[in-house]
Amino acid sequence: MLRFDDRVAIVTGAGHGLGRSHALLLAERGAKVVVNDLGGALDGTGSSAGPAADVAELIQKNGGQAVASTDNVATPEGAQAIVRAAVETFGRVDVVVNNAGILRDKSFGKMTVEEFDGVLAVHVRGSYLVSQAAYPYMKEAGYGRIVNTSSPAGLFGNFGQANYSTAKMGLVGLTKTLGIEGARNGIKANAIAPIAWTRMTEALLPAEFEAKFTPERVSALVAYLAHDTCEATGEVFSVGGGRVARVFVAEGPGWKADDLTPEAIADNWAAVMTEQPYVLTAGDSMKAML
Repeated sequence: MLRFDDRVAIVTGAGHGLGRSHALLLAERGAKVVVNDLGGALDGTGSSAGPAADVAELIQKNGGQAVASTDNVATPEGAQAIVRAAVETFGRVDVVVNNAGILRDKSFGKMTVEEFDGVLAVHVRGSYLVSQAAYPYMKEAGYGRIVNTSSPAGLFGNFGQANYSTAKMGLVGLTKTLGIEGARNGIKANAIAPIAWTRMTEALLPAEFEAKFTPERVSALVAYLAHDTCEATGEVFSVGGGRVARVFVAEGPGWKADDLTPEAIADNWAAVMTEQPYVLTAGDSMKAML
């Protein structure tokens, strides 16, 4: 059994849904958990100490160790407070699961700047701030695991979610860079793109998804990515309904000419659009251009 004895994990957005499931599983397997949740509505308005406290209390009732946090991930002060709760209560921080998120869905033409910025603030800024606050402790220990939460909406787009899709694809870039920069200090970062029935998705998914696409069937992957035996880093994984798959950014073989003109591109558009054989890295792409 993969256990987390003596490990300390921070899980943001852990008062409901996926975050709650992640926190409970990590605690069940021995981790000491900071259960963070602002306790607001789906659109990020309001706050309540109840959700985080309820999950922390449940962990303690089941024999685990947990502390509740209602700090805001989207502010530097809130992110620092979340990490400080881990260090002051449990003495260290080994795992950060960035799960906090809000929804402010609206078609692109009707979306306000505030609705766009608000979603990016929680998903992207929040993941950046909490990870950055934890990073010095991980670097000093020579060990760390960061799991970010992307989405199929970010990877493939979704109507009415320009803000959410932008944020979730932004987390892919953050994850890949953290994987590169953290390598020399034993810090591994990966992202999940889950499909699960939660309060954020119940209005979007068919009712028949509820029984199969449970949060617990996502948390199993989060636990593995957070474990010290996991060697993957800078990767993105689709997960839902019991299926796990690697998602990767690829580039087709392309077409090139010394005298590149708009007309030449138009004449060779089929070659530009060809997918196979693809390349996976920026280095491979650069070689193909030479």
